[in-house]
Amino acid sequence: MFDIERWQEIFDTIRKNKLRTFLTGLSVASGIFILVILLGFGQGMRNGIEHEFKQDATTSVWAWPEATSKAYKGLNPGRVIRFKNADYETAGRMFKEDIEYESPRVFVRNVNINYGSESLVYGIQGVSSEFQFIEGFSTIEGRFINYKDEESLGKVAVIGKKIRGDVFKDVETPVGERIEIAGIQFTVIGVFKEQNEREEERIYIPLTTGQRVFNGDDKLNTLSYTLPPVENFDQAVAQAVEFKDNLRKFLKEEHLVAPEDESGVRVWSAMEEAKRYYGITNNMKLFFWFVGVCTIIAGVVGVSNIMLIVVKERTREIGIRKALGAKPWSIVGMILHESVFVTAISGFSGLIFSMLILEILGPHVQIEYVKNPSVNFTVAFSTVMVLIFAGALAGLVPALRAARVQVIESLRDE
Repeated sequence: MFDIERWQEIFDTIRKNKLRTFLTGLSVASGIFILVILLGFGQGMRNGIEHEFKQDATTSVWAWPEATSKAYKGLNPGRVIRFKNADYETAGRMFKEDIEYESPRVFVRNVNINYGSESLVYGIQGVSSEFQFIEGFSTIEGRFINYKDEESLGKVAVIGKKIRGDVFKDVETPVGERIEIAGIQFTVIGVFKEQNEREEERIYIPLTTGQRVFNGDDKLNTLSYTLPPVENFDQAVAQAVEFKDNLRKFLKEEHLVAPEDESGVRVWSAMEEAKRYYGITNNMKLFFWFVGVCTIIAGVVGVSNIMLIVVKERTREIGIRKALGAKPWSIVGMILHESVFVTAISGFSGLIFSMLILEILGPHVQIEYVKNPSVNFTVAFSTVMVLIFAGALAGLVPALRAARVQVIESLRDE
């Protein structure tokens, strides 16, 4: 039942102690505010990491050669490993059931690139038709390299969106335009878009063209794969680890690299890396919860202290109430009512202010690895409800103390 007299008493008490009540409420509101902002920042980090990994296919696995660091089977350390087409073809046959997409890659270096009279400085890579699915980009104009281009050693090129804006801004479309690479004419057949603008400063040509026209052999710089999708994240990680280990073992055996040699052959898995980063964000989220909860506890302790002071100041009033027939439970209810009211108003104030901050500023946050900080409203609201319950508990001790006030002793209180 709504008791207007009880509410009048609460507001009278607050008016008499404005500063004290404000500071107590501020500590509670600050606790909720800090907790929500920290949780939002934690979610922003997770969003940022997901955004970074989406630049490549999440299940991608990459292998590249380096120099050995240990002697093995009579071979000296420092030996430079070189991948060949045979490595890619054999691996493709061995792991056929484990692979969704596959593509080798070769870097074309130390060549001049020209468009008309303009000299260009961009990276050139020879890849196969499936590379776009591994790298995770989209073709926004024209098309990507296909199997026919590879078979015919096609003199075709796919350029990044940034190159399109920097070099071909004066033409309606760069598709059909010609660029010159080491004196050889290549026709632009498509434009691709990456989430990372730096990776749009690339020119892709058919792998076979890159090898035979520019490098003169069948050397490969990287082998790249994606794995078939599975039901959940843990299965995807286990699948990636198994494939990564099997691929590394095969390549080391092929090139006589010691099994314990960490150099020589490197294999990287996006899923493993994602798991490591997600583990870091989960640990940080736990730390944020710890900091936020500790701050809230400090606020709740403040509420308890203020209610103890209220009971002390109103000892004589409480004694008079009991002398006039007030029951102990009504005294307890009066103190708890005020405690819950202060906690609830402060908690919801902190919640609303923090959610507004995240809603307004979150989408504009442009920090690396932090994207659109946000927090689940249900989680935040539930936290406030727990806080209100904690506020009731905080007022319980002062309330019970008030209920035990002896009438005679209270009337002697000054």
